[in-house]
Amino acid sequence: MTRYAFLAKNHPSRVRAALKYAKLLASVPVLIGLDLYSRRLFNEVFYREYRGLERAWLESMAERVFKEEVRPKIYPGAKALVEADRAAGYRVVLVTGGLDFDLPPVVRYFGFDHAISNRLVFADGRATGAVEPPLLAEQEKQEALRRFCRDYNVDTGQSKAYSDSYSDLPMLESVGWPAAANPDRRLRRVALARGWPILDLKKAEHGNTR
Repeated sequence: MTRYAFLAKNHPSRVRAALKYAKLLASVPVLIGLDLYSRRLFNEVFYREYRGLERAWLESMAERVFKEEVRPKIYPGAKALVEADRAAGYRVVLVTGGLDFDLPPVVRYFGFDHAISNRLVFADGRATGAVEPPLLAEQEKQEALRRFCRDYNVDTGQSKAYSDSYSDLPMLESVGWPAAANPDRRLRRVALARGWPILDLKKAEHGNTR
């Protein structure tokens, strides 16, 4: 939502920028409720807001979005965690319900080997508001991870997964080494009950908070 808000505020048309940003602000309570109910439903509804935006403009904004909106919010311990897993011999993969056009700077910053994400449908260079199936959220993230492991002959039992959201519980359950990183309340409760590591990435050296 914050990435889209940045795009809305910086739309080349001041009129459309004002309208899109005002519409987003008005819809925040509804979107929060949808996210609590179902991340899949939230994505389906929220990504309609991209309708009419040009692919070329969205791609051209990726570096600004990362520099001004994403990079300042990355926890200090996040990159160290990724680098530690890479040093241990893991192939590091980003599995996200986010959209592909603004991911290149994120992939470059962390050095991900692969990125699996949602993709908007475009017609004549403009977003239709639809997402190419399958929409990555909840159970489908688990399926995406499993497909990747099959394609690359990776044992899920020897794989790791991290998330901060309860909506990613199916994905976490599909690997041998799940961990909750700065989790929301529901995921924290599950992690505590199951003895999963709970990481605090706000620290430069990520530590288990349990």
